[in-house]
Amino acid sequence: MTNTNQRLTRGKGMLEPWLARQRAQRANTLIPAELRSGSILDIGCGSYPYFLSHTDFEKKFAVDQLPPSDEGKQLGIQWHTLDLNTTPKLPFEDNFFNVVTLLAVVEHLNPNSMAALFQEAYRVLRPGGVAIMTTPAAWSDGLLKFMARINLVSKEEIHEHVFAYTLPLLGWYFGRAGFEMTKVNFGYFEFVFNMWAVARK
Repeated sequence: MTNTNQRLTRGKGMLEPWLARQRAQRANTLIPAELRSGSILDIGCGSYPYFLSHTDFEKKFAVDQLPPSDEGKQLGIQWHTLDLNTTPKLPFEDNFFNVVTLLAVVEHLNPNSMAALFQEAYRVLRPGGVAIMTTPAAWSDGLLKFMARINLVSKEEIHEHVFAYTLPLLGWYFGRAGFEMTKVNFGYFEFVFNMWAVARK
C-alpha cells in the first residue's frame, strides 16, 4: 500500500486513489468559475482532504469526524472536527460559502442526520452558491461489498455505509432543505456506479 493510498482513505483498497481522483475531477467540473473567488467548505473530507488539495479557491474550509493528518495540517485549510451523525450542525454563519461539497459522505449518515445536514448546507450557502455531492448508486451496494472483500475498495469505508440513495430520493432531500428543484441537476459517473448532484441556492 502506497503513502498516497493511506492518505486518501482509511483501510486498504487498490482503487481508492483512482476513485478519489474521479470524485475530485467530477466535483471540479461542476463548480462554476465565478464562484472560485470565495470560500468552499468540504464536508466529510477525511483526515487528508484530497479534493480540497486539488481545487482552486480563495479560502478553504473542512469538516470531518477525524482531525487532520500531519500532511493535511500543511495545506492551509481551516479545519473543524465534528461528528455529523451526532450533531449535524455546521459552525458557520448564514450565507458564508460560495460552494459546499459532500463527496462520498451521505451514505455514511443516518437519514435524519442527512436531512439536517442538507438544511445546514442550504443555510451556509450564499445566494447563487452551489452544493455539490457524490454518492454510490443504490444498485451498486452489493458490488461495493464484494469489491471490499477482495480489497479493491476500503472495507472500513464500505462497512460504514448506512443507506443507499436513488436520484429521486436525493431530489427529495434537496427539496426538503429548501433548494428549488428547477435549480438541481443530477447524473452518473464512474461507469454508473456513482451519482452526482449539484444544487444552486
